[in-house]
Amino acid sequence: MSDKQARAVEIAVAYYRAWTANDMDEAAKLLTRDVVCHAPSGAIKGIDAVRSFMEPYAASLTGTALLAAHGTGNEALLMYETANRAVQHAPAAELYRIEDNHISEIRIIFDRLPFALARGQVVAA
Repeated sequence: MSDKQARAVEIAVAYYRAWTANDMDEAAKLLTRDVVCHAPSGAIKGIDAVRSFMEPYAASLTGTALLAAHGTGNEALLMYETANRAVQHAPAAELYRIEDNHISEIRIIFDRLPFALARGQVVAA
């Protein structure tokens, strides 16, 4: 892994550790002002909007585990699992684009079904 790849992974892991510890001030320090987060619900633009999107979920966490971290150039990919009282196993992956040692773009992939089931929005088959 090159120094640039290692730095991208280091920044992504630092962001992951901050938000999963519900330290949104520290997490926000790693984002660009105009960061764009692509989530299953749509695009979230700007540092304040991303923070508002992440805060409620971060505050609900009862556990988290980083499963893998890889980098290529100015990108890093993390796979992790989180848990809260409603959903005990929520695997996810995030792809981060790094510019000038800050995260400028996040692409989040996770299964929304367990969350919908927990809210009673979907009847399990």
